[in-house]
Amino acid sequence: MHVSSSVNWPQSDGKSVTCKEKLKILEENNVELKQFMQDVFEDALLIGVDEEFMRDFLKKMVDQLRSPMK
Repeated sequence: MHVSSSVNWPQSDGKSVTCKEKLKILEENNVELKQFMQDVFEDALLIGVDEEFMRDFLKKMVDQLRSPMK
């Protein structure tokens, strides 16, 4: 897989992640997560869930993520 991320992944010190292997993992995770979230979103809409509710629900899930580094 060619690493061609359009995302500049900042580290806690403000410097960008530059390691090709780390960038590859981040890009693969990004692609997989985006597709999974799209599938979940579409399933909810097909079932009849209100679109705005589902968007808010997914945003709240992200807000509830906790760092294992603390």
